[in-house]
Amino acid sequence: MGWIHPDISLEEMMKLIEGFVDILVLASGYQSSGLLAHWDSDNIKRAFQWALFFENVFRRLSSLDVYQESIQELDAALSEMTSHPSFPQGLAHLSSVTLRRARSFLSEHLLHNLPLRDSHLRAVITAIVEMDLSDLSQTEHDCLNAYLNNLTLQSRICMRDTSTSSPDLTPTVQTEKSGTDNFTKIALHELFRRQSSVSCVSVIEEGLDVLSNAMRHSSRTDSESSLFREQMNHETVPALLRSADALVDVVTWNRWKSRAFSYFLDKRTIRMVSGASLIFSDANAQWKKVFGQLHISDKSSKNDLHQAIELLLLGSIASRWNCIIEHLMSASYDSVTISKQYHVLANSVFEISQSSHQIEEIKKSKEGGILDYLMGLLGGQIHLLWKSSPALAAVSLPFWPTLFRLYLSEIEIQFKGKPSMIRCCSCIQDRNEHKDCELAERIWCLYIFHVCGSQIINGACGA
Repeated sequence: MGWIHPDISLEEMMKLIEGFVDILVLASGYQSSGLLAHWDSDNIKRAFQWALFFENVFRRLSSLDVYQESIQELDAALSEMTSHPSFPQGLAHLSSVTLRRARSFLSEHLLHNLPLRDSHLRAVITAIVEMDLSDLSQTEHDCLNAYLNNLTLQSRICMRDTSTSSPDLTPTVQTEKSGTDNFTKIALHELFRRQSSVSCVSVIEEGLDVLSNAMRHSSRTDSESSLFREQMNHETVPALLRSADALVDVVTWNRWKSRAFSYFLDKRTIRMVSGASLIFSDANAQWKKVFGQLHISDKSSKNDLHQAIELLLLGSIASRWNCIIEHLMSASYDSVTISKQYHVLANSVFEISQSSHQIEEIKKSKEGGILDYLMGLLGGQIHLLWKSSPALAAVSLPFWPTLFRLYLSEIEIQFKGKPSMIRCCSCIQDRNEHKDCELAERIWCLYIFHVCGSQIINGACGA
């Protein structure tokens, strides 16, 4: 039978839904241009009226058996619409079930956008209060007193529900009965959810601060620290290494490990990898379009270019983030010299060239697409990568053989003291070994992740 609604065709309904999608995108806080979206109370009222319209339509459709095939056909059309590469990925789960709770869905986007500005929150609250007072005035003589009584009760219920449920589970609470909820109840629910989420993030940030500070303290520890004594007494460290020369190596090794941890656990890095994960979850064509609109090139400001490079590198490792942290935590002291590490890495270039049959598969992956774009952005200026964290470069670049070979070539140039656009140490000029310098740290990071943690580079978990 297909779509049989008597008042509206499927094509017309889909056009209305597309308009509602545009409203939801703006409700998330930003215009398609990337500029902030500004809402006033009148426009918020109009948006909620559209949401209420969809709730009424789909509540009626779902309550009658005769419309079940209509719902199925609509869901098929919605699935086709949401699977289009240009469709907003944050709304990819849009369905008839979602539209049955359209007001809650709209509230989520209006109240969970970042940042939640005072003017925006004031406009939302003004709109919902005015709408509820208007509804109550039709049935209550003293609508204001009735509203305040309901508000007190609803606040207690929301506080109880939020304190006993996970913020990630609460969105599913309001489905069938959402049509009977007033606007204030729906908004309160989302505000308490947001407060709960913010509290969780604050706790996580405090924990990261403690861990990050501990790692920084560890990097400054001296030879008498408990960490040093533990490693020196560990049975896997040869007695021959317990000498004055080895002492510097162990302390330096710990400092590099702590520095890598400090970068990965830094608040700024966490925010950037979260943003990168969101950006690159979209289709390649979409995120490339976003980067294209930024007009980033070698002529851009150095800060913008370096941040773009860092964002691309973080995007290429976002899916392996937990594995990277676990591997770094499990890495224990290794007495292999920097010179030996360098030669092991140099030999790995030959192994990479022998696995060229895998390059096509790599190109098809999300990570390959990101690093391929980075190759174009660099335009052969591989020295730009030296502004990135040594640990970040080490864990991301080996996934893309061409980029990895270029990076290793620059390391070789510096290691042998050949002329280069950059010079990160003066070891060759001073006739010293690369032992405690930036170049040595970059070699060490590559060795730890590419050689000792090859499973991380290949995308497998477990250290």
